Amino acid sequence: MAWARRHGWLVAIACAYLYIFPYFPKLGSANELPRVYLVKAMVHDQTFEIDAGVARWGTTLDVSESGGHSYSNKAPGSSMLAIPVYALISAVAGEPDLAASVWICRVTAGIAPTLLFLALLFPFLARFAPSPAVRRLVLVGYALGSMAMTYSVLYFSHQLGAIFAATAWILTLDVLDGKRGLGAMALAGLCAGLAPLVDYQAVFAVVPVAIHAVVRLRHDLPRLARLAGVAALAAAVPLGILLAYHDACFGSPWRTGYDASTTFAMYHQQGFLGLDQPRWEAFRGSLVAFDNGLFTLSPWLLLSIAGANELVRRPTVPHQRGVAITCIAVALVYILFISSINFWRGGGAVGPRYITALLPFLLPLVAAQLEVARARQVFVGVMAGSIIVGVVIYTLSTVTFPYWPDTLKNPFRDVTLHLLVDNLSGPTLASVAGIRGVLALVPYVGIVAGVTGWAIAAVAGRRGLLIACGIALAMLAAYLLVPGRPQHHEYEYVRAIVAP
Repeated sequence: MAWARRHGWLVAIACAYLYIFPYFPKLGSANELPRVYLVKAMVHDQTFEIDAGVARWGTTLDVSESGGHSYSNKAPGSSMLAIPVYALISAVAGEPDLAASVWICRVTAGIAPTLLFLALLFPFLARFAPSPAVRRLVLVGYALGSMAMTYSVLYFSHQLGAIFAATAWILTLDVLDGKRGLGAMALAGLCAGLAPLVDYQAVFAVVPVAIHAVVRLRHDLPRLARLAGVAALAAAVPLGILLAYHDACFGSPWRTGYDASTTFAMYHQQGFLGLDQPRWEAFRGSLVAFDNGLFTLSPWLLLSIAGANELVRRPTVPHQRGVAITCIAVALVYILFISSINFWRGGGAVGPRYITALLPFLLPLVAAQLEVARARQVFVGVMAGSIIVGVVIYTLSTVTFPYWPDTLKNPFRDVTLHLLVDNLSGPTLASVAGIRGVLALVPYVGIVAGVTGWAIAAVAGRRGLLIACGIALAMLAAYLLVPGRPQHHEYEYVRAIVAP
């Protein structure tokens, strides 16, 4: 019983992740297939060329041509991470088909890393929220009510990049605080190098972390040099792999797959990673728009603003203010990034996926605010209502169709809920028994609702849970009233993809 209280929330999240498999062959996912093709090419053909996958299953928008061959235009790290498990399964059972290959890659490079990361986050957040119940609630919100949900289940690498960048940060802080030694600093450097190897833009989270470490150690230059040297040597390994991959595929260590892309060349070849100038449309669309906004789809993340104020003004442990400033700096860097990139929507997606890496850096701020409010259960219940909203939006969109068309103004209503009304959803474990549609979602919804309600009640009590449910219902009802005419041709396109 004690074990279940301590770890039951993590088991429930694992069950929710593994129960669903939003895979739609007719879609031909441009983000996932090139990564899967690369895994197959490296294992079966010992090459980076994905010509065989393109010929066998078809090309996608995210395939780049170079030297007469086809290559994935993605950072290669997520494909490399999937190789050991994929190769082992292939050796034992033969080459998996495309659907099984996608599932293997998703579990290996998405679901499993996220579950391990949640286990690492739980003790780390204790410096901001001593209450275990508060930390569980924050992590349930993160795992089920944010982009971490979608991009753990899909093979997109945004969540994997966030995990490596944030793990480097956590390990660095532990070393600076004297809790870990040089081995942990080497691991932090390795994770910092792995971040851009799996997702280019994850590098932006590493820079404020490095600056924070330098500021902390500015009066101890010998220790700074020792730790920086160890971290740099470790980071050089994955960075060297990345540069060698670029050289082998695209003719130069500094030329990425995006530089070789022809489909979106007008976007990718402007500036670094498509950065040019800040624009209001991208800022508003990425943060507050109802179809894509970070704080609209996960309104509980707004608690980070009050939490940042709390930690900066009234730190409770040494160096807490510096940690909070680092979190704020990472958030500002990514907001500037998403506001300045010309291809800021990135096609069909749920949420501003290019800034997934900032989410772990908001969690300490949210945890600090909930810890301060914990004594007032009614107030916590009000705040927890926003967590339920995020959980409902992300869990339902992920199990139905997590590739919202970017032309719709209210895709939660006009895609996710519309599909459920039409008794449609993506494949689940129940599909194996021939059960499809809404009925197949009963165990999934039960797990999600159970762990979310339990986590809220543990902090806010039953009364707070009822308040949270009422607030969530009111907010979701308001979301359904957001103006914007449904584009029926877009929904019919989605329906044709989802329908078995």
